[in-house]
Amino acid sequence: MEELQSTEILDREILEDARKKALRALKQAEDTISAQNTQWEEKLSAEINELEKKYDGQKESEIKSIMARLPVDKLRIKIDKIENLLKTAAGAWYDSRSRGQILELLTNELTKRLDYCKDQFKKNDAFSVEAAGLDQKEVEDIIKSINKNHSFSAPHSIQVSGHSSFPSITLNSGDIRIIASIEKTIDFILHDKREELTAFMRPA
Repeated sequence: MEELQSTEILDREILEDARKKALRALKQAEDTISAQNTQWEEKLSAEINELEKKYDGQKESEIKSIMARLPVDKLRIKIDKIENLLKTAAGAWYDSRSRGQILELLTNELTKRLDYCKDQFKKNDAFSVEAAGLDQKEVEDIIKSINKNHSFSAPHSIQVSGHSSFPSITLNSGDIRIIASIEKTIDFILHDKREELTAFMRPA
C-alpha cells in the first residue's frame, strides 16, 4: 500500500514538473514572439518614416520643378494659340482671294525679286522654271507678264507640281535662284504681328 502511494506521489511530482516546464516554455515562446513583433513593428515604422521622408522630398522637388516650368508652359501654350490663330487668319485671307488676285500677287513678288538681281540673271540667258500649286498655263502667263519689263528668252524647261497648299514659282539661271512664294509672303506679312503678340503675352 505504501509503495502504491509512493508511486502516485512520484507521478504527481513528475506531472507537476512537466507542467511547470511547459508553462516556462510557453512563456519563453510568448516572450520571443512579443520581442520579434516589437522588432518588426519598430523596423516597419522606421521604413515607413523613411519612405514618407523620401516621398515628401520627391513631392517638394516635383512641385518646385512644376512651378518653375509653369510660366514657360503657359507662354508656350499662348504662343501655340497665337500661331494657330495667325495660321487660321492666313488661311481665311487666302481663301477669300480670287485666283486672279493670287496670281497677280505672285507675279508682283517674282517681279520685285527679279528686279533686285536682274543684272546677274541676264548673264545667264537660259533659265528653267519650277512651280508648285500652279498649272502650265498659269506659269506661262506669269513668265509672259514679267517679260513685259524684262527681255528674257523663253525658259528651256518648266516643271509643274500641282500639289501645294500655296502657289510658288522659282526661276533657275546659273547660280541665281529666284523664288516667289505666297506662303513666304504671308509669313513675312504676319512676322511683325507674331512678334508683337508674343512679346505682349510674355510675362514681365
